[in-house]
This record gives sequence, C-alpha cells and structure tokens, in this order.
Amino acid sequence: MALENEAKVEQRTKMVPVTKPKNWVILVLRLLAFAATASATIVMALNKQTKTFVVATVGTTSINATLTAKFHHTPAFVFFVIANGMVSLHNLLMIAMSLFEGKLDFKGHRLALIAIFDMLNTALVSAGVNAAVYMAELGKNGNKHARWDKICDKFGTFCDHGGGAIIASFIGLGLMLVISVISIVKLSKPKSDNVLIRLQP
Repeated sequence: MALENEAKVEQRTKMVPVTKPKNWVILVLRLLAFAATASATIVMALNKQTKTFVVATVGTTSINATLTAKFHHTPAFVFFVIANGMVSLHNLLMIAMSLFEGKLDFKGHRLALIAIFDMLNTALVSAGVNAAVYMAELGKNGNKHARWDKICDKFGTFCDHGGGAIIASFIGLGLMLVISVISIVKLSKPKSDNVLIRLQP
C-alpha cells in the first residue's frame, strides 16, 4: 500500500522551469560606469575658457590679446573625449542587452563577447585618461627642460574643469575593471539562466 502511494506522488510531481533574476549588481555597476564616463566626456567636450591679456604697452595704450583655451587644441584631450564617449556607448549597449537578453540569441557566445568588449573598453578608457593626465600635469607645472610654460595659472577654470573630467574618468576606469573581472568570472563558470524546481500538489 505504501509503495502504491509513493508511486502516485511521483506521478503527480512536476518539474517547472524558473528563470533566475537578472544580475542587478553588474547592471548597477554599468549604470555607474556609464554615468562616470559620460560625465567625463561632456565636461571635457564643453571645457572652454577665454581670457584677455595685456601683451604690451605703448605709451599709455595697452595692447591686448584675447586667447581661448579649448579641449580640441590638445590631441590628448580629443582622444580622451573619444575614448570616454565610446566606453559610455559600450555600457549603454550592454545595459540594453541585459534588459532584453531574452530576445537576443548569440548562439552561446554572449558571455565571451561581453568579456572581450569589456576588456577592450577598459584598456581604451585607461589609455584616454592617462594621456589626459600627462597633458594636465604639463599644463599645471610646465616643463623647464623643454621651456614649456604652465598655463593653469592663467586658465584656472579650464584646468579645474579638465581635472574634474579626469577624476570622473578614473572612477569609470575603476568600475570597468570590476566589471571586467565579473565578466571573466561569469565566463569561466557559465550557468544556465533557468533552474528546475519540483512541485508537489
């Protein structure tokens, strides 16, 4: 009799697939990285300061010159804007993919592609921010050996805004490093998005 009851219970047992919740940790990290790199891009791209200087005095007449400091005057800052802009776009696309991953089919290569692109974008933002740091240091302190004068004592606002953009980019770089590590860990331990649970009436 007991064997018959167990057999009936097993027959009524059902396996129901349950979708795991999305990985909200990496999604939040991508949102923060997007905010950091996008802020760095916008601040540096809009960085501009115009000042008028007295370059000579003839008698009682002053001869003035108006100079404007813009980010695109320095190739390193141009590269900085491009690099941070591309990383911002990358994270925006990854966020969209995370939200609509059920509708996308990469034939099992999704995790590998994400890990590769995360590492490439981490290297890209690292190159951009380090190039900008070099030029920022040169603008702040100059180079006595090459007889390059510093400009931050004359264009203080321009340098302050540039420094803020560099700090935001470094924050984005740190977040991209964490995201890359998580992507590699997920790649080394792939798991199914679905799990089966046993239901008994």
